Amino acid sequence: MPCSAIRRGCLWNRELRSCERPGPAAKAAIQVGKPQAEVFEAIVNPEIMRNYFISQSTGRMTPGVSLTWRFPEFDGDVPVRVKEVQEPSLVTYGWDVNGHELTCAIRLEAFAGGKATVVRVEESSAEGYDPGQEWLIGNTEGWANFLACMKAWLEYGVHLRKGAFDFRFVS
Repeated sequence: MPCSAIRRGCLWNRELRSCERPGPAAKAAIQVGKPQAEVFEAIVNPEIMRNYFISQSTGRMTPGVSLTWRFPEFDGDVPVRVKEVQEPSLVTYGWDVNGHELTCAIRLEAFAGGKATVVRVEESSAEGYDPGQEWLIGNTEGWANFLACMKAWLEYGVHLRKGAFDFRFVS
């Protein structure tokens, strides 16, 4: 990587031999007391995700597939484009916000001799698009909620999202 790329704060793309500067990113991380393979399956399998994240999906997260997700706390469908899946360590997908694609990367690292997994989520925008501070704060909060709900489900079988957002539908 050229030294100038480091000074400019961008990521060096080896294939394009150019510098890419991602936009703002929402980040969150947590340790889950389950093996990496089990946590990975909970992220790619919609039947398991329904217990802590989404209410519906049109399929399993596999590379190149386009899915539609529904969330219990939001009206409407959310199109998702799965970009990369590296079992058991990485899932990346894109979805749109205000006509701009955001990329979500979920990284899993074995921890504690394989008895636990560290899950790191980063949702970033493309260079040149700044969704704003409100988005950054809201999505960081959202990913922290995602991780807490996943941990509660996988470790204790508790569905934290059930009823958690009913207040949004009361007028």
